[in-house]
Amino acid sequence: MLRHILALALKEFLALLRDPRSRFVLIGPPIMQLIIFGYAASFDLDHVPVAIYNQDSGAAGRELVSRIEGSPHFEVISHLNHDAQIPPLVDNKEVLLVLHIGPRFSAHLGQGRTAALQVILDGRNSNTALLALNYLRSIVLDYNQHLAANQGQTGPPVKLSMRAWYNEDLDSHWFIIPGIVGLLTLVVTLVVTALSVAREREQGTFDQLLVTPLRPTAILIGKSIPGLVIGIIEATFIIVVAMLWFDIPLRGDVGALYLGLLLFLFSAVGMGLMISAISVTQQQAVLGAFLFLVPAVILSGFATPIANMPEAVQYLTYLDPLRYFLVIVRGVFLEGDGYALLMDQYWPMAIIGVVSLVAAGWLFRHRMY
Repeated sequence: MLRHILALALKEFLALLRDPRSRFVLIGPPIMQLIIFGYAASFDLDHVPVAIYNQDSGAAGRELVSRIEGSPHFEVISHLNHDAQIPPLVDNKEVLLVLHIGPRFSAHLGQGRTAALQVILDGRNSNTALLALNYLRSIVLDYNQHLAANQGQTGPPVKLSMRAWYNEDLDSHWFIIPGIVGLLTLVVTLVVTALSVAREREQGTFDQLLVTPLRPTAILIGKSIPGLVIGIIEATFIIVVAMLWFDIPLRGDVGALYLGLLLFLFSAVGMGLMISAISVTQQQAVLGAFLFLVPAVILSGFATPIANMPEAVQYLTYLDPLRYFLVIVRGVFLEGDGYALLMDQYWPMAIIGVVSLVAAGWLFRHRMY
């Protein structure tokens, strides 16, 4: 029986490698998506287009403007001379914010008075506007401290000193790229597994498979092995690229990471076989895989925190294996987690894998007879 299962698994590998579409699914999309996500997906803002309306002729106003121009987060594209120039820039999305420095800015600072600044934001994308505003607040805060030191003032009685754990530079790529390990591994494994039985039906070889000495359970095992092996190779490639190309630190136990990976692939293969068992054609299998993928990614916490979702939706996330693996991969990469800290993430994926494989076996026998 073991030789029969291995022979079936070898047949599946050969079918995948001989099919040009399958080869493209295995190689092309993961590499393209890794590059696109690695460079394009970011929560950071750089080179935000801004305009400055500076009515102050003093040194203080010029110094503040120079600090903004020297910031990597901002790109000053226009210096304005009149109020009427502001609305067209914001309306046409040429700038995200406009900083207005009043004519008495330097004079008020020289007299020890409060000097107000006005910021005009494009609020159509509120998250982006708030990020840009926070960057500007940081520049103004540093400027305030610099002025206080030059004037011999002790500064405000309370000073906030910030230290970021696990991601010292607050680089969002450190959060996104480890998540790509789970995302792309799920995509490839699910599609490859979902196509396995559907391909047999479409090519007319499914009936030949049924007259072999293999039982339905052995057929499912044989068809799940390629998905597991390809998933491990795919994940390993992405992990290596994340470490060597994107300089993401791997601080935790590699064994704990790969145990989580095996359980994650176990559950993903079960889902893929369920889809394959109910699909008649490869087109149906691919559509079924993507019908599962889209909610799985949204509910996993890949981009948006699960805690921000409605309570009813949060309960649905417990059925998503990607939710648990993202905790594992990010915990191992950034927090240095090991087996003990990740045990609560292991057993839910094992349960999902067992239930999905049992359901796939039932569907397989039900549609076979």
